[in-house]
Amino acid sequence: MSEKKNVLVAGANGSTGRIIIDLLKKSEKYQPIAMVRKPEQKKQFEKENVSAVLADLEEDLNHAVKGAYKVIFAAGSGGKKVIEVDQKGAKRFTDASKNAEVEKFVMLSSMGADNPGISEELGDYLRAKGNADDYLQNSGLAYTIVRPGALTDEDGSGKIQLKEKLDKQESISRANVARTLVEVLDDDVKQNRIFEILDGETPIEKAVRD
Repeated sequence: MSEKKNVLVAGANGSTGRIIIDLLKKSEKYQPIAMVRKPEQKKQFEKENVSAVLADLEEDLNHAVKGAYKVIFAAGSGGKKVIEVDQKGAKRFTDASKNAEVEKFVMLSSMGADNPGISEELGDYLRAKGNADDYLQNSGLAYTIVRPGALTDEDGSGKIQLKEKLDKQESISRANVARTLVEVLDDDVKQNRIFEILDGETPIEKAVRD
């Protein structure tokens, strides 16, 4: 059996990030490294036998990404620091990933990132996400950008609908989003593509490969 490859998860302590870490722990191919901001979060992950690294998206990230094979950006400011975290933080993470020559960058984006005008309330956030997505696309890194609808805390069904544009406003469970992000780490999956996802009827592993 080949050695498991390191996947660095930015936003590991968030609601979606924690599910991603759990999925990677069970993976036969990958092992997670949790990127967190606070020493107590690092200790908590290490207690759970997960490697963790301290880093802040508002500062230099090169040390954090060293040694990562692939990365998942699942961090978010929760609307508090959209420019500093959701936009500039994602760009910093992209630059550090490029410097570390990571094999693939998986970005958790959002439906509407390509059309921030659809929501007055979320406009600034969607603009920040769109700018971060554009930056990643132009970075030269292999990437997959995943844009889910509104997130819920429902149990994951393991089934989604996936298209470049779904043209409807519906929701998707965080569990299904996390599974999609882990599934698209593989090299045979929608490389250098952007797509939207909602809860649906197609098994995730099939949806991301069709």
